[in-house]
Amino acid sequence: MTTPDPLTSPATAAGPASNVIDDAPLTAFHRKLTMFCSGGPFLDGFALGVIGFALPQIADQWQLSGTWQGFLAVAPLLGVPAVIGVGYLTDLLGRRIMYVADIAAITLLCVAQFFVTGPVQLLVLRVLLGIAIGADYPIASSLLAEFAPRKARAKLIGLQTIMWTAGNAAAYLVGAALLQLGTEAWRWILLSPAVIGALLAILRIGTPESPRWLISKGRTDEALGVVQKVYGPHATLDGIGEESTPTSLRLIFRSPYLKRTIFVGTFWACSITPVYAIYAFAPKLLEAFDLSGQGAVDIGSVLVGLFFLVGTIFATVVSDRLPRRTLLIWPFMIASAALLALGAFADATAIVVVVLFAVYAMAIGGPTILQWIYPNEIFPTEIRATAFSIGLSISRVGTILGTFAVPLLLDHTGVSGTMIVVGVISAVGAVCSLVMAPETHGRPLTESAAPRPRHDTTEPGPLKQL
Repeated sequence: MTTPDPLTSPATAAGPASNVIDDAPLTAFHRKLTMFCSGGPFLDGFALGVIGFALPQIADQWQLSGTWQGFLAVAPLLGVPAVIGVGYLTDLLGRRIMYVADIAAITLLCVAQFFVTGPVQLLVLRVLLGIAIGADYPIASSLLAEFAPRKARAKLIGLQTIMWTAGNAAAYLVGAALLQLGTEAWRWILLSPAVIGALLAILRIGTPESPRWLISKGRTDEALGVVQKVYGPHATLDGIGEESTPTSLRLIFRSPYLKRTIFVGTFWACSITPVYAIYAFAPKLLEAFDLSGQGAVDIGSVLVGLFFLVGTIFATVVSDRLPRRTLLIWPFMIASAALLALGAFADATAIVVVVLFAVYAMAIGGPTILQWIYPNEIFPTEIRATAFSIGLSISRVGTILGTFAVPLLLDHTGVSGTMIVVGVISAVGAVCSLVMAPETHGRPLTESAAPRPRHDTTEPGPLKQL
């Protein structure tokens, strides 16, 4: 007798409930869906990480200038604004078809990299790869959010950020091993993400369409079939709260969603820009703080990366127990204060520098996971993936600027000025969160995304204008 697949077979029969999705217990279906969705961030971290091993060989063979190397390194980020179009298609055509097609596209693009004969070809492929990888974020996170029970929604979505770090760590192991293949090792390194992509595409086949999206398109019979397959034959659509509403890009830029778009774009960009800058340039920054010896710099860099991971894991573990505003605002303020302190006390001892970096890296875990949670909770089903992709695109613009700006800032303002600049950027995000962040903890998805969410006096005040 075969074991039923929780993604294609009925879960344990559940009796009628006021909201079969939001009030469902956490099941094997949710865990499996979370694993398949988190494969996208893992693949992203992996694909972005392996280029560091391939690029030196490519530069030697093709005699590339520093400018060309820089463009190839950041190429996946350059195509992210086009992700908005993919997010819109996801809201228009459905999560399920894009969920598999996008990963298949990533796989084919990684295979194509193996056969490139020059930097222009590789640049084009890596830009397209960035679009495909970035597109998976709104596709997969929207699907996951629309199936997740409200009591576990933050934890399931927050896991995606941890998987990015895991993928980036795996890239170092695989990249170092493949370098042993010789002068053409770079081709195999760039091909390696295709193995993960192909496996993930196969695993995702058979995933059901989001019943929330089906209802929003007026396809209630299909939605009922999905909830009965997933939650049991007695499940109904009662209480889910979705309505048939057309997808419109203009809705995002109208009240009340325009203010939410500004909030998401601002806090996301202000939280991610310092993270990428410090993550990418941790050795250079720590060296500028005059830590003693190359070994100390290397150890410090590893510790900073480890503290980022610890902070993200801790935030994910507590995310469904704390109000969203608490998880966002206080850690954001602490992280900003740590960066500003690094700028003000640039002559501090090595232990003080490492401690301040650790405080920042662990505190920023809360805002980091909320970059994924908030866009899914405060926008309705008909524009959820589009809104997420806009926030992602704005954040990646900040990432590109931060990546290019840090070396320039170090040259012109020194380490003190650099840390003050990134600290101010972080502080802007903290203030924006204090003023604009709504409270969505524990609420049904349709309620948290409603044009005028219910005021809840038991948790820190949501913005009335949101």
